[in-house]
Amino acid sequence: MINSLLHLLSDLAPSVIAFSGGVDSSLLAKGALLASEKSGTLPPVGVFAVSPVAPRGDIETARKTAREIGLDLIEIDTSAELALPAFQRNARDRCYHCKKYRFSAMLQMIRQWKEEGKPHRTLLDGENADDRGLWRPGERAAAELGIRSPLAELGITKEDVRRLARRLNLSAAERPSSPCLATRILYGLTPTPELLRRIDDAETLLHSWGFPVCRVRADSAVTARIEVPAADIPRFLERKLKETVTAGFLRLGFAAVSLDLEGFVSGKMDRAQPPACHTPPKGEKRTG
Repeated sequence: MINSLLHLLSDLAPSVIAFSGGVDSSLLAKGALLASEKSGTLPPVGVFAVSPVAPRGDIETARKTAREIGLDLIEIDTSAELALPAFQRNARDRCYHCKKYRFSAMLQMIRQWKEEGKPHRTLLDGENADDRGLWRPGERAAAELGIRSPLAELGITKEDVRRLARRLNLSAAERPSSPCLATRILYGLTPTPELLRRIDDAETLLHSWGFPVCRVRADSAVTARIEVPAADIPRFLERKLKETVTAGFLRLGFAAVSLDLEGFVSGKMDRAQPPACHTPPKGEKRTG
């Protein structure tokens, strides 16, 4: 499997990796680096989209991981995506419009390099084979713009990604997924910079209190619904923790705080009603 990946990445070199510092893009970047060393092609370049929709720690994680694997990382500001009317409407295809804006900005950077006489590079993203069974409107944007997804193209699943990452001693191998903060906000509710920051601050507090896997869902601009793994729910019965969490969230500007008794479920915001732009087949998984 790793040989097939290196072979494909050699064919696609030189490349630009849409890099988040997560396990998928980290494996892709490491593979592209190994492929370039083996074939003598130019090494890949990573690009990180800096925006209020990214959780606070993601940029530092991306920088640290890039240094670890020897990837040259470029940061581009895509915060203007928040001003897109389609993003502000926050319909079920929000991710499509956001990803199209981001990928277009990266492609423009590549075109500029080419005009400056630098070698053309292929833009790659870290989508894996399991992602193609999930509700991901951004996948359509990638397809429309010709973004290549080597992991998905080779049928490499999330389990495969983590296994290969361990084999290559990547620190990202066990890193939890970190989807954009807009996935926490109820469809139809505007993802303002203030609300995104409030959610990010609330999740940062939960991390500091020993909940590395958590989501703070916003069903309104001032209500917080906490999701943690089911095994962690009993901790909230402890009076001191309950009072600490409540006080902390109220200080951030939330008017009410609740705990989701079902526990953490990825993509729970998609349950309200079928997405307007796509109705997943029965049994299709979702994400977010």
